[in-house]
Amino acid sequence: MADVRTLVDSRLRETLGEPGARASVTFLGTERIEVLRFVDADAGTVRYATLGMSSAPMADPAEMLADPERGPRAELLLTVRAGIADTDKVLRPLAVLAASPQVEGVVVAPGASLDTGEPLWPGAPFTSVLVAEPGGLVADLALGASPGGAGGAPPEPVRFLPLLPMTPTEAAWKRVHGADALQERWLRHGTDLRDPARGPVPLGD
Repeated sequence: MADVRTLVDSRLRETLGEPGARASVTFLGTERIEVLRFVDADAGTVRYATLGMSSAPMADPAEMLADPERGPRAELLLTVRAGIADTDKVLRPLAVLAASPQVEGVVVAPGASLDTGEPLWPGAPFTSVLVAEPGGLVADLALGASPGGAGGAPPEPVRFLPLLPMTPTEAAWKRVHGADALQERWLRHGTDLRDPARGPVPLGD
């Protein structure tokens, strides 16, 4: 699956520029996960992208036998404003989330909540993220042929899924009302979802 990793690496660099830093994490029984750090000085933001999550397709844990080549593939993206918090400590939590399909059999898709069980970085008011729709920042990466060279339909494209940090109260509200309702509330209140120090959106109005 090294070819998929190489293609994803190229797509990220073509879209976001050269990464300023890379961190590598290996979990027992999983492929190596990297997290790349991209600084956008003009926008005043820093972006973190996983690399390696898409090396294997995600499989529904209810399936008795997973197809080694067919299934959704994804990488994770997180964008925050630079210089406000020590967000570089998010590298390991992001790697843990990216490894969850291999470790726990999780299929990560838009609308899902991913819980890290701890602050995303020291002092962060967020312990979970909402998976948003792909395509806004990094375009889907088509895989024109099976990575293993087998015939048949091509594998699904790699999708780059933005992550939106949620406070514990927002995560609890989302579990009751759904992802669309939470995102509508964020939009209505003009919530800056890239602010690493923001408070929870008002939930009682």
